[in-house]
Amino acid sequence: MARVCYICEKRPATGNNVSHAHNKTRRRWLPNLQTVKIVDESGQRRRVRVCTRCISAGLVIKAPPITVEV
Repeated sequence: MARVCYICEKRPATGNNVSHAHNKTRRRWLPNLQTVKIVDESGQRRRVRVCTRCISAGLVIKAPPITVEV
């Protein structure tokens, strides 16, 4: 799976590490993605990767746990 948020499509950002001597090497900032089970638009349960900003903002409807009666 790609490191992309399912809802806001947040992706890794790129830039440079800059040392005290001003040497530059490439680096990445990764989004804080969590795997959650959601109910999508068609009512299906899916496992997707969502950033924590979308989870805390309430943009994700988590799927209720499946109960199995014996």
